[in-house]
Amino acid sequence: MSGDKTPSRKSSAKKKFDKETATRRVRKSAFRTSSDIELSPIYTPLDADQDEYIDRLNFPGSYPFTRGVYPTMYRGKPWTIRQYAGFGTARETNARFHFLLEKGQKGLSIAFDLPTQMGYDSDDPMAQGEVGKVGVAIDSIDDMRTLFEGIPLDDISTSMTINSTAAILLSLYIAVGDERGIERSKLSGTVQNDILKEYIARGTFIFPPEPSMRLVTDMFGWCAEHLRNWNPISISGYHIREAGATAVLEIALTLANAIAYVEAGIRAGLHVDSFAPRLSFFFNVHNNFLEEVAKFRAARRTWAWIMKHRFKAKREDSMRLRFHAQTAGSTLTAQQPMNNVVRVALQALAAVLGGTQSLHTNSLDEALGLPGNEAVRLALRTQQIILEETGVADTIDPLGGSYAIEALTDELEARAKRLIDQIDNMGGMVRAIEAGFPQREIEKASYEFQKALESGQEKVVGVNSHVEETETIKDVFRVDPELEMGQIESLRGRRQARKVTAVKSALDALDNAAAGKDNLFPLILDAVKNDATLGEICTTLTKHFGRYREQRRMG
Repeated sequence: MSGDKTPSRKSSAKKKFDKETATRRVRKSAFRTSSDIELSPIYTPLDADQDEYIDRLNFPGSYPFTRGVYPTMYRGKPWTIRQYAGFGTARETNARFHFLLEKGQKGLSIAFDLPTQMGYDSDDPMAQGEVGKVGVAIDSIDDMRTLFEGIPLDDISTSMTINSTAAILLSLYIAVGDERGIERSKLSGTVQNDILKEYIARGTFIFPPEPSMRLVTDMFGWCAEHLRNWNPISISGYHIREAGATAVLEIALTLANAIAYVEAGIRAGLHVDSFAPRLSFFFNVHNNFLEEVAKFRAARRTWAWIMKHRFKAKREDSMRLRFHAQTAGSTLTAQQPMNNVVRVALQALAAVLGGTQSLHTNSLDEALGLPGNEAVRLALRTQQIILEETGVADTIDPLGGSYAIEALTDELEARAKRLIDQIDNMGGMVRAIEAGFPQREIEKASYEFQKALESGQEKVVGVNSHVEETETIKDVFRVDPELEMGQIESLRGRRQARKVTAVKSALDALDNAAAGKDNLFPLILDAVKNDATLGEICTTLTKHFGRYREQRRMG
């Protein structure tokens, strides 16, 4: 038997196989992943270097964490089932939260409306028609109290998808916890707070990059000292991928952003090991199943190498890439929407096999509108079935050792590192953003996919393949437009009832600090506790920071 393991025997057998299959018919002219990686007809031990097992793979929970960030992974603790929710006012969203928790969800994930994301109160003219539409409207501490009414903050992990106004929303959350007498050490969760990807792929920025980065690092410093079980940032590749990026771009641009945040934290006087263990990540889960599994493994290994060798981190916690995953909204189709159930299930399975720490599964009706209760419940049940019925969570990294997975992991890592080096040579991600480099790379990838779709080279079932006339979902969930007026009236009533002198004093203190270099987070926390609104706080900061207008460079 030992003779079968020699390289010459393997090579000889592989050459024979290649010769025998070279003239066989194949169903496509080319087999490539979404990142344009050409797939071999078959992968063998010749594609994997077992001599570097410890350096390249190792065991779960050990550097470079390719096989998982924790030793026992889901055998010890399942991933957090965390469905994204938010619409209308705090009262409506609170009811959805209770619905999800009653159905077995283990953590909350909040969607905020555009005015909240952009720093406008609900009664601002800029907010008209958008209040509560794509998420929940949060103007003040009263809204946050209502949002979490009846929900134990010391027992539930909360994720907030918010960036430009992240410091304000986290302050509101802490303020509610303080009012309830909950020890801050018992508050756990994540605030996205990833402003760089907003300039790249999403657009909900308020301030220019430099003051925005100040707010990010102020939160790093404050949370490291006062909120140790909270992740003060979730560095997001999700929206980069939604904008049209490939898997390689998603890894590279996300980690390049992360490098910029670590560098900013160090420049602000923080030791890397004081804040790096609480950095978290947020990735997309797309359709190319094997590539997506390999993507997560490649991202973990690349980040571990960056933290150990580039930033000289000493703690292994600083090198662990912990991530939340969400199935790809951009892959959902309005045509034959029931097909989305299958897409979501396979994407969720890829995330689990890739080692996610937390997962959101999209609902089948999201290409048509906000998800309804029944669609949300089915999305939740998808995760529960994967966890409790399939057995894939019963062994650690079950696809580890697959020749195809290991080869794809190596190739994705190599390509991502080359892109990161290219960004470094531009002076880092902030300079690259100012030059428009990541934006152009995403646009190019998106354009190439659209061309392939229109030519039929890429197929989407129900869109350009297996097309048929079918009824769409009739009862699409819609936000009641009357809720906007109710939110505005409620906000104006709160303004009249508060202590004006206390609000002015808190905002004046923030105004003075913004002109200097003091940490702004405790002053924002004081302002929300004194009933200042989100819009008032942003207006105060805008006096010193200005509002950013994107300057796109051609080339």
